[in-house]
Amino acid sequence: MGVEEEFLLADAVTREAALVADAVVEAAGRLAGDGHVVGEMALAQLETVSGVCSDGSQLHTEVMRLRRCAARAAGEAGCLLVACGTVPLGDPGPPPILDKPRDHAIAARFGALVDQQCANACHVHVGVPDLEEAVQVVNHLRPWMPLLLALTANSPFCGGRDTGHASWRAMLWSRWPTAGPPPYLRSVDHYEQVVAALVDSGAAVDPAMLYWSVRPSRHVPTVEVRVADVLPDTEDAVAYALLVRAMVAAALTDLREGRPALPVEDAVLRAAAWRTARDGMSGQALALPLTGPPRSVPVWHLTKALMGHVQGHLQAAGDFDTVRRWLSRLRRHGTGAARQRAVYMCTERLEDVVDALAVADPAHHGVAPDRMGRAFRDGTVQPT
Repeated sequence: MGVEEEFLLADAVTREAALVADAVVEAAGRLAGDGHVVGEMALAQLETVSGVCSDGSQLHTEVMRLRRCAARAAGEAGCLLVACGTVPLGDPGPPPILDKPRDHAIAARFGALVDQQCANACHVHVGVPDLEEAVQVVNHLRPWMPLLLALTANSPFCGGRDTGHASWRAMLWSRWPTAGPPPYLRSVDHYEQVVAALVDSGAAVDPAMLYWSVRPSRHVPTVEVRVADVLPDTEDAVAYALLVRAMVAAALTDLREGRPALPVEDAVLRAAAWRTARDGMSGQALALPLTGPPRSVPVWHLTKALMGHVQGHLQAAGDFDTVRRWLSRLRRHGTGAARQRAVYMCTERLEDVVDALAVADPAHHGVAPDRMGRAFRDGTVQPT
């Protein structure tokens, strides 16, 4: 498995989006190693790319190392590395258009869709070498994607206001014609036909522009789950990745034992994803992965069902306690989105929200981000 995390760069004084990714990526790359910190669509954004990991301990070490390298480089540039799905303060502006045919084609074809596209996700890759199996694993995972979005929602604020959604990042990405839930795929041939049709239609300039919430990767032999906001802490990101790996393992077991995936309608799945993007873990969700017609149930009821589905695989890998502790923290203190709103309710300052999400840089972290970050993580936010 491997994890890719996208982060916001915020000015350490104003807490607004800082358009300095080029310099920070270069400096972070020297610390982390070639290819482990890369640029993204916006100049106020970067992405860390883990190596391939085989267990939770190895993944934790790798994710923490990359976060610290990126935070160190951001600090040297006068910035904070912020684990938030959107830009709470400031304007990231339109992304730069590189002088390459593909970038010019995207800009010409999609126009203003590329503006304000500083949206930070967490992508988890799980090894599935056989493409036919990978396609069928996607079918088994797709009904669970709205729940994973609810568990990881971490972007209620954008551009200086509360959006009314727990994951506004999901809404920003949903504007793209190839974003959202994947279709039910009958086979590898069907998958390739769908990809070709999307490219031929102009909805994607190439197969790499399939932005489905879960998909077979085009460049490595994995299933890639792309539905989550970037998570606040290393522990959150690792536990989430371990849960995803167990879900892939459960899907492979179901597939090999002849249990078919539930063919949930695309429109219903998209509606379920919007509901969890709006409410996070605080409301109801459509029980799409369960038997029977779609119906609303408490989100935590669905979470319990998911844990029952993957418990054996988590235990076999030694990951059950890690994931259970993460879910217990979510139950006590709320998702990143809920905790962001708790900070704002106490201080009425989005600057404090940014501070709460700043990744600690051991060499350059400031007092305010460190204090607010601790309160954010342990659920002890207090009015000032």
